[in-house]
Amino acid sequence: MNPTTVFCPNLACPARGQTGQGNIGIHSRKEQRFICIQCRKTFTTTKGTAFYRLRTSVETVTRVVTLMAHGCPLQAIVVAFGVDERTVAAWLQRAGVQGHAVQEHLVEQPRALGQVQADEIRVKKQGGIVWMALAMMVNTRLWLAGEVSEHRDLTLIRRLIERVRACALHRPMLFCTDGLCSYIRAIRETFREPVQAGALGRPRLRPWRNICIAQVVKRYAQRRVVDVERRLVDGTPARVETLRRRSQGNGVINTAYIERLNATFRERLAALTRRGRALARHVVTLEHGMYLIGTVYNFCTMHESLRVAQTTTSAAVGRTPAMATGITDHCWTVQELLAFHVPPLRWTPPKQRGRPSYALKRLMERWCGDHG
Repeated sequence: MNPTTVFCPNLACPARGQTGQGNIGIHSRKEQRFICIQCRKTFTTTKGTAFYRLRTSVETVTRVVTLMAHGCPLQAIVVAFGVDERTVAAWLQRAGVQGHAVQEHLVEQPRALGQVQADEIRVKKQGGIVWMALAMMVNTRLWLAGEVSEHRDLTLIRRLIERVRACALHRPMLFCTDGLCSYIRAIRETFREPVQAGALGRPRLRPWRNICIAQVVKRYAQRRVVDVERRLVDGTPARVETLRRRSQGNGVINTAYIERLNATFRERLAALTRRGRALARHVVTLEHGMYLIGTVYNFCTMHESLRVAQTTTSAAVGRTPAMATGITDHCWTVQELLAFHVPPLRWTPPKQRGRPSYALKRLMERWCGDHG
């Protein structure tokens, strides 16, 4: 138990989310509990993870979640481990919530994306059809974001593009999508920034420079692709070709990378299978499965196309998309993913009228720094 690497998870504590500040002590080694000296609250080592307050062993839960993340049928897990279906569903929910938190904390951070590909998956649901929209960074194969909606419309695409913007630095970028026109409007409206002119009122919004959009439109006849049309919507052909070469090397404008990612999701999530009997009951269950599969793909799965040769030996070293992006330096295990502690947002002083008290000033000086 190392208290220097642990933070206080209490949302009412001014020291929440901060490590190495000397406010965490060991409360009980036997029960694996820490204590925050600032707020006097105790907490376990599993607080804020998928293992919090679980009676089943960590090893068993990890094995079950690993099997679910790789497409093992629920009935097989129930028979093999002797657990109830509702228990497995609860573990899936915990893993999905944990994956969502890890995705927002580590992946949705500004970085140069280069080329982004996006596509939608048609999902069978009891009582209708829902759509799952996914986006990925081509250069490192990193899954950036996903959204689920009952309608394949502008609202779904806009939510997806807003998550992509949270991952993007203001750098030249190429978007490759299918022929859905909602992408064009969503990208143009999302990738804008206000221009501060010093005048009153709402500032004018200026589009980001060097945002290129390309579309790949496929035409089918008898369920076979008979023609492929490539359109340049925004950007010059030279700029688009430069961004494409930097991110994928030789080839042409395509959506092959996101379609390969779609195949991975279809393989591992039963409700996404084209011709199968599994149906999704609730949208939130699809979201939990999406985040579990996506984070396991990003952090725990070696990608064949990301292998790099070593300088000392001839053997190539495998990398995960998170390793190739620089988010982590090693391949995570599923237990590491489920046990990762996502820190809460930093404490901000409460807004109040009048002058702050001396006690509040001392808290601000220690835990806010710039606010003091």
